[in-house]
Parts: sequence; C-alpha cells; structure tokens
Amino acid sequence: MSDDIILNIQNVTKRFPGVTALSDVSIQIRRGEIHCLCGENGAGKSTLIKILSGVYPWGSYEGHILYEGKELKLGDRSIRQAIEEGIAVVYQELTLVSDMTVGENIYLGKEPVEHGSINWDKLYADTQQILTKYNLDIQPQAIVKHLGVGKMQMTEIAKALSENARVLVLDEPTSALTEAEIDKLMEILRTLKEHGVTCIYISHKIEEFFRIGDSITVLRDGKVVTTQPAQALNVEKLVSYMVGREMHERFPKGNRKPGEVIFEVQDLHAQDPDHADHEVLKGVSFNLRKGEILGIAGLMGSGRTELVMTLFGEYGKITSGKVKLGEHELKVKNSRQAMLEGISLVPEDRKRHGLVLIQSVLKNISLANLDQFASWFRIDDAAELNASMQFAKSLAIKAPNLHVPCDSLSGGNQQKVVISKWLMSKPKVLIMDDPTRGIDVGAKYEIYKLMNDLTEQGISIIMISSELEEVLGMSDRVMVMHEGQSTCTLDIADATQEKIMALATGIAQVLS
Repeated sequence: MSDDIILNIQNVTKRFPGVTALSDVSIQIRRGEIHCLCGENGAGKSTLIKILSGVYPWGSYEGHILYEGKELKLGDRSIRQAIEEGIAVVYQELTLVSDMTVGENIYLGKEPVEHGSINWDKLYADTQQILTKYNLDIQPQAIVKHLGVGKMQMTEIAKALSENARVLVLDEPTSALTEAEIDKLMEILRTLKEHGVTCIYISHKIEEFFRIGDSITVLRDGKVVTTQPAQALNVEKLVSYMVGREMHERFPKGNRKPGEVIFEVQDLHAQDPDHADHEVLKGVSFNLRKGEILGIAGLMGSGRTELVMTLFGEYGKITSGKVKLGEHELKVKNSRQAMLEGISLVPEDRKRHGLVLIQSVLKNISLANLDQFASWFRIDDAAELNASMQFAKSLAIKAPNLHVPCDSLSGGNQQKVVISKWLMSKPKVLIMDDPTRGIDVGAKYEIYKLMNDLTEQGISIIMISSELEEVLGMSDRVMVMHEGQSTCTLDIADATQEKIMALATGIAQVLS
C-alpha cells in the first residue's frame, strides 16, 4: 500500500435485518487531504462513519479497514479506542456542556491532575496552545453557552484535536452557520491540512466540496458510485452521480400564476417574549399574493424566524402594526388560532419543533388535526388512517408503513411528514422556514416540485431560506430583512445575489 494512504477501506459490507446499508464499499483516503463524502439520505454515509468511529465495532461488518497500514480492529471499547487511535468525529448536533468553559469542554474526562486535584493553569495553557496552533479564535475561559454556533463548532474541533486526531470527520459542519462562519471554517480546514490532519467532509451543500475538497466520493444505495478529484467534477455531474439521473434544472419553476393579494403585513413591531425592552421586529411590511412563493432573505439574526413565529402566534408580542388575511384583520395569540385562520408553519428545526420523533408517521401527520377525526369523545381510527395515507401517498413519503416511528426515516421523508401535517389543516398561507435544511439534493428537488404543485392549487407560500440560490431559484418575489426590518421587496427578475446581500447587510441603505 502506498505510504500516502492513511485509510484504505476494502470491500466493506454492513447488513441490518432486511437492509444492506453498505455493499462492497472500497475507498482510499490520502494522508492530509480533505476527502468529501456525499450522497442522498440513506446512501450509507452515516453507516460508514459509525464503522470508522467504532459505533459499529470490528466483526459487525464484512471487509477490512486498513489504518496507517494495519487493520483497524475496534473492539469492546470501540468508540474510545477510535479516539485513542486518532480518529475523531465532529457531529452536526454538538455535544458540549453549555455551562462549562471552552477549556473544560476540551479536556472533559482527561483533565491534567497533580497531587489529586485538577491543574487549572495547565488545562487552560494547553487549551490556548491548541487554539493558537490551529488559528481557532476563541478564549479558553469563555462559557460555551455564551458563544455563537460557529465558535461552539470550533470548540468541538479543538476537543477532537486535543486527542491528537489524525483523521477528523466533519458531519454537516455548516448546517447552522452563517456565511462568515462558513468562511472561517474553511480557513480552519486549510490550516488543519497544513498540519497534516486528514479530513473527511460530509455536507448536503455540494458547492462547498468545490471550495475545500481534494477528492470526492459519491455513495448511492450503499455502494460507491465514483471517487474522483474535485477538479474533475462540477455541480451537474456530481448531482447526476448522487441521484442516478440527469437533473437539467435544480429549481423547477412550474406554472405559477400569482393572483390577488390575500395576506398583508403592515409596519409590524414586536417584543422579545423574554425581554420586554428588546424589540425583535422593528417595522416589517410585505404582502403575499394567492398562489405565490414569497422568499424571505436575510442574514442570521435579521429577524426572519422571529417574524414567521410571531405571525404564527408562537413568539413575539405584537406592539403595533397590522396583519390582514383578505379583508380580515388578524389578532393571532397562538398557533391553534393561526391554524383556524388558515395559517400553517413548517418550522426551521423539524426535530425539535415539527415532529414527535418516537411517535409513528401516522400520529405525526394527524397530530395537529385530531378534531377532524373526533366524534363522541373518541378518534375515528379508520378515518385518521385513510386521511394520513392520502397525504403520505401524495407526498411520496418513503416508509415501510405509517406505523414506523419518525426517527427511522431519512431527513427528507421526515420533512415530508411535517409538511403533510400542516397540509392536512387546509392552509391558505403555508410558511416554510428553511424547508430543505439538512436534506439531500434529490429530496430537495421533490420538495420544490411539491411547492410548485401547492401554489398551482392556490396555496400561498412564504419561504425563508439561508441559501440565496434557493431563494432566487424558487421565489416569485424576495423580501429582504436587516436587523428586524424589511428593507425591500424585489421582483425575481430584478433580484440578484449582490442586491440581496447589499440589502441584508444594510449597505444598500447606506449607499441610497
């Protein structure tokens, strides 16, 4: 084996009852490279990472993994053993203790001890040494809960590097980061590469592979489709490898014909529910037409999610302004009242706010709509099942049956369950907050087609997205927010990434 190969995965197969998650997978990963791993949900990425990190120990799979030229045999202490061998994983859902400092988190469980007590000076000095070496801009004694998501992620990376990790796996590292934080992460990865650390990089944001990747491996249905140098590929080729078919347009337009204005927000102001002296909405105005997709763009912290949660009755206290549906002024106090008025919300975080993960697909779809099936103090189970099956079929939810728990589904299918639940409430206005966050390119395309279908049926959609390409690709108009205010609403023909960013950062207001 060539000396520059640090990981040589040979013919690995992993089976579960009734499912082959990985089938004869072979990948060579070079020392000091950034190797991107991509594929749709269910392609086998997570299974492979769990084998490398010891969640699935040696003997539970077929094939061989050579690490530094020797077979990797992770046994009973497999997860701890993988870390000791120099293989670390930074997961999408961070595992930090929020009330501890950065240094305490990095050395948790391996604190330097002298004469029976922790040597705090050494702990923080060692922490600073790691942070300085890898250009991580955080203070060792900062409390984690006071950090932004980007610096929390830096802390997770530093924690892995404190174990002298030679292979660092990053699973969806940019899913909750701002553009500035993503740029900083890219700088950090380049620094790690300079220090000889090998990175395996997993993301649904395929543009990132071409910013940072040396090699790209595509998995589909548990098999390796291709491994190629990043410079030999482009977005279109990569997408076709991932989904197994050519996708001539990433954002299908459909046949939308927006009609009259049906929903209007006029100079809306609202307070933070926990801090009455803090105004989160400082003057937001826009309107929405029947059968239209109105995109809402803005930087993280601009008030996008606060706006839609307030309109749904679940966040800020409205202090002034008007919200009208048709000719009727709304005074929405809670989500139940919003539903009854014809407003539904697909939330930003489906796992926390959209689903009861341990409950079945059936129960999640019908949960907000049980009054439709209630009669004489009981639920009509047959009616509930029939209605839920219709939505599951129309949205093409891939599940063995409607009685399996939602946590067994892929991210894209979980999102379809959330959408089904709110479509069952027969909304006039459907708010979708980052509807394709954390789902693969094939599932995104299905969500886009569904959005087109809904608007053609006369439903109006308000869509927040952190991806400007998605905003420009799916919207009829774009409303831009900056620091709790609406700055401008652009027709899609006039909207560009440069204009939107100028408005989102406040530059356009300064220049005008």
